[in-house]
Amino acid sequence: MARESKKTSRPFNWRLLFGVVILAAVGVSTAMAGYKVRRYVITDPQFNLSRDRKDAITIQGLVYASRWKVQRVFAADFGHSIFAIPLEERRRRLLAIDWIEDASVSRIWPDRIVVRVRERKPIAFVAVRTGVLLIDSHGVLLDQPAQAQFSFPVLSGIREDESEVARRERVRAFLDFQSDMGYLSKEVSEVDAADPDNIRVVAQVDHRAVTLLMGEGNFARRYQNFVAHYPDIRKRSPEAKAFDLRLDDRITVKE
Repeated sequence: MARESKKTSRPFNWRLLFGVVILAAVGVSTAMAGYKVRRYVITDPQFNLSRDRKDAITIQGLVYASRWKVQRVFAADFGHSIFAIPLEERRRRLLAIDWIEDASVSRIWPDRIVVRVRERKPIAFVAVRTGVLLIDSHGVLLDQPAQAQFSFPVLSGIREDESEVARRERVRAFLDFQSDMGYLSKEVSEVDAADPDNIRVVAQVDHRAVTLLMGEGNFARRYQNFVAHYPDIRKRSPEAKAFDLRLDDRITVKE
């Protein structure tokens, strides 16, 4: 006699279904609330960036960078909600301004924008085809700001058409030279880093401008040795104005 197996049916889990429905309702209501809040802050006039308000855009940290260039980045945002402004895109445009090294943009409730910038620090003058510019430690060329005065040496061997990587290599050689020279670097008016392995400088020695081939190191020692012997050298070669100091144990007059 065959036995019939009895299948026991599992009771429907109404509690699980109820939980799913509640979660779905919460998700929908949250999404709707978020949509309404976003629509409110985007469309309500109280959040609009107004040209009539003098402090609508506050710019902090600006000294040499063009204020007009910074303000132009936000020109299209006036008359629109500050919550519609794409902050990261505006920051990217600020970083394209030559003097600005870093920047941040913040929304200030209910209708203001605050821009904080960190400017680049120039270290030398450079003479290029278009005129005299400034350069920072990263090899970035900077326009000279109006009514600003700097006291830097001239860094030669820099070209506008070369890559920033190449300029950075020459700047690094220049900074290494200054670091090695220490306080003596104030006597140097021009550093030629066209060949980073053979630094050439113009210095004031005994009230006279001389050109010195310094090589790639031991700059302070070579310079001090030259200064110590220069009175005797000048007696023997009074017309000489260029000297090779690349060998530590000798000074060679360049014709």
